[in-house]
Amino acid sequence: MKSYEALRTAPNPDHAMVRGPGEVAVHLRVNGESRTTNLEPRVSLLDALRDRLDLTGTKKGCNQGACGACTVWVDGRRVLACLTLAITCESREVTTIEGLSDGDALHPMQQAFLDCDAFQCGYCTPGQIMSAVALLAERHAGDDTEIREWMSGNLCRCAAYPHIRTAIRRVRDGSGGDAAR
Repeated sequence: MKSYEALRTAPNPDHAMVRGPGEVAVHLRVNGESRTTNLEPRVSLLDALRDRLDLTGTKKGCNQGACGACTVWVDGRRVLACLTLAITCESREVTTIEGLSDGDALHPMQQAFLDCDAFQCGYCTPGQIMSAVALLAERHAGDDTEIREWMSGNLCRCAAYPHIRTAIRRVRDGSGGDAAR
């Protein structure tokens, strides 16, 4: 068995250095900004965003990957931040609900959620919106059945699902603005 030092300094085909134990500097690109924070390699992206970078829009629901409240994008793809180690996102583009709007102008999906009352308590709303925008970008919003299927990883305990689907259809059909921005 190789020693930690031998593994840490060994050539790695992915050019990733083995790190740990203890905190290490992690360089993230979040919502278009370069951010560096010290984290233990075991810290989830969700905890890094909320506790270290003060981006609290992404919610902690189940912390087990079952509810979708923590949905963010990594390199444009939906991920559950509670199941993603922050260190695996080094030098990748992370987008949270805070990065979706353009300054004071809401993203069309955010506006559609407001216009369609697609939330009640609002706790799941950031994850729902991040998934809904991704759903349109992935072209999985053909009909209500497809929308339900591709949004099934996002739970709403208040049962606002009909309004969420209405908001998605509104943006899909162009009455909610440009969903791709």
